[in-house]
Amino acid sequence: MFWKKKTKYQTTQITDATFNDLVAKSKIPVLLDFYADWCGPCKILGPVIDELAEEYEGRVLVAKVDTERNPQLSQHFKIRSIPTMMIFNNGELVEKYNGLVPKPNLEEILNAYLVDGGEEE
Repeated sequence: MFWKKKTKYQTTQITDATFNDLVAKSKIPVLLDFYADWCGPCKILGPVIDELAEEYEGRVLVAKVDTERNPQLSQHFKIRSIPTMMIFNNGELVEKYNGLVPKPNLEEILNAYLVDGGEEE
């Protein structure tokens, strides 16, 4: 029914403690969104990241990292501005984007890793 509000998808939150298990050891591509609650552009990008997490569930891990709560990851990856998005494939950082990236562009990037990995849609 169109008037019922859809329940919000719970996007995975990556922390300093869970990064190795969830990202570095991941068998599927990973898109990490580094954000902060006070960041205006991050608030615009947040719902897009949530949509991608739901749409790519099981094929790509789309997750978020709160830079305020996870200073070790922010420092390790030298996060200087947010939002910053990083793509990991086979545990390796392969791409990094700063600022707002439109959803169609993010889908194109993610789909390229699915095709390269032999997981045609």
